Amino acid sequence: MSVTTPSPPKAGRRRKRRTPMGRVLTALGLALILTGVGMLAYVGWQYFGTNIVAKQQQAEIRQELTQSWEDPGATAEADIKGGGFALLRVPRFGDDYEVPIVKGVEDDDLARGVGWFPDTARPGKVGNFAIAGHRVTHGEPFRHFLELRKGDEVIVETKTHVFTYVLRDDGTDRELDFNQGWVLDPVPGERDAVPTERLLTMVTCSELFHTDKRSIVFGELTSAVKKQPAG
Repeated sequence: MSVTTPSPPKAGRRRKRRTPMGRVLTALGLALILTGVGMLAYVGWQYFGTNIVAKQQQAEIRQELTQSWEDPGATAEADIKGGGFALLRVPRFGDDYEVPIVKGVEDDDLARGVGWFPDTARPGKVGNFAIAGHRVTHGEPFRHFLELRKGDEVIVETKTHVFTYVLRDDGTDRELDFNQGWVLDPVPGERDAVPTERLLTMVTCSELFHTDKRSIVFGELTSAVKKQPAG
């Protein structure tokens, strides 16, 4: 009977040690991946998450506002920053388009609806009633701004009145730098003039992504209908 001599065990492969440069490159790669994931999450939140949250807020403000109008003791004044005081309807944007107008045009205000520049006229008053809204993110109430056309109606409802403005130009007619404040003057372009008309100015970003350009349209009041008192 023959005996087979076992072969000696094979020596295991030695694990290659990472050089300091290799460890740096690995860490850098991981950092870049995490940064990319973070940026995608941020963009996703900005372009999708903020819209969901803003539309929920706007629906709540609309409901609270219409309920307050049914209360004879409630005020219709926009005295609270970020507070809703009117509803905006633009037939060009769809039959179901209805967005609250809130006092202020800072980021927090514009996340709650269309913002009113508090230093401009109130709805229906002599002067320039100026409002602004996002084209993307935060509910994007002015997403279809560039589709506006001369002659379009813009309807603003307050506790006491329904005001109808008619646009004087298209949404693509006027693109200006963000610092062109003359559009907010009581008589746009004539800073020292005494206003005699009841005007509307609508402002939004001229592009869907970040830009210092603004698209502007002007309108004039054509109808003011007094609402029947609630109750």
